[in-house]
Amino acid sequence: MGTVVITDGKYRSSIAAARTLGRAGYRVVVTQTRADSAQEPPVFSSRFVSQGRWIEGAAGDPAYTDRLRALLGEYDRPVLFCVGAVTLNAVAREREQFRQVCDFLIAPPEVLEQLNDKAAVHSRCEELGIPVPKQYAGEPEDYPVVVKPHCGEKFGLKARDRYVVANDRAGYEAALAAMRAYDPAPIVQRKVEGDGAGASLLLDRDSRLICAICHRRVREYPASGGPSTCCESFYDEGVIDSAYRLLRSFHFVGMAMVEFKGPCVLEVNPRVWGSFPLTEHAKSPLACRYAQAAAGAALEYQPRDYETGVRMRFLLNDSAAMLDYLRRGRPGPFFQGAADAFRAKEALTCRDDPAPMRRYLRNNLLRR
Repeated sequence: MGTVVITDGKYRSSIAAARTLGRAGYRVVVTQTRADSAQEPPVFSSRFVSQGRWIEGAAGDPAYTDRLRALLGEYDRPVLFCVGAVTLNAVAREREQFRQVCDFLIAPPEVLEQLNDKAAVHSRCEELGIPVPKQYAGEPEDYPVVVKPHCGEKFGLKARDRYVVANDRAGYEAALAAMRAYDPAPIVQRKVEGDGAGASLLLDRDSRLICAICHRRVREYPASGGPSTCCESFYDEGVIDSAYRLLRSFHFVGMAMVEFKGPCVLEVNPRVWGSFPLTEHAKSPLACRYAQAAAGAALEYQPRDYETGVRMRFLLNDSAAMLDYLRRGRPGPFFQGAADAFRAKEALTCRDDPAPMRRYLRNNLLRR
């Protein structure tokens, strides 16, 4: 096995990637930019991490790519596993230079830009016959509606701030004004009811599907709509097929999560997603298959190569979500969350690698 360099160790997803790859026999190196993290990332304390490497400055600095390439050059043709979006986009822009020192599966910048644009994704879904929410060119005909910028991440918005739900005309006007602060022509869509789900796929250099895992949202924070705090693995061939047809139509390469609400595609996250730690708990080979395919291995897709019915929660976020559901007069999710304290897996907890969870809790206490 070779070396895998995981970037942006401050993100929780880096812990799952490090553990999965380390167990598989890879030498795991994790990086973090000093200006982007005041504390040592929990992943640095993992027993599956051979080295935790600090990089001077911030990931948004012009000199960051030079610093990252210099670090990669210290190892023998490592695989680059980008966790943060800033790093992913920076490497995409300098693909040819990075190819000289490492292997990776990253789409060209124009493909990432298209997939980050909700309007472009909506239009492509319509062309492919994949269900999407009704979209309004002007004032909505009915409510509730969702108002959102084409790419909230581009404006530095947190996931929960990347859209506003309007239940009437007054709410619509207020939401439009709020979103126009970021995007002069926000997207307006009919609010879709139904369960939230995600199909997370890995495509090789030829845009062939080589791994997939589905998850459904159990709870989110805020309860009105936000990032998942508890999710569960399941398998749905139809959902995977729709997600694959969409990504393949853009000639996508790498990892992406296609978000669904009911039967409709809402958006695409063309990068490592928030619920990525579920891949570790559900025993998905996605991280290992990424490393193998990036290094040039020809792999075939194996359906159902992970455990279904695995429920995972983020302890601190899910506790906040439970209280939010209770405040909103929805006691069901609160009591369900209380039961999940005994049956759901904690995203960062691992019996044979307890140090990252301890460091994560310590860091949060110190921040507060």
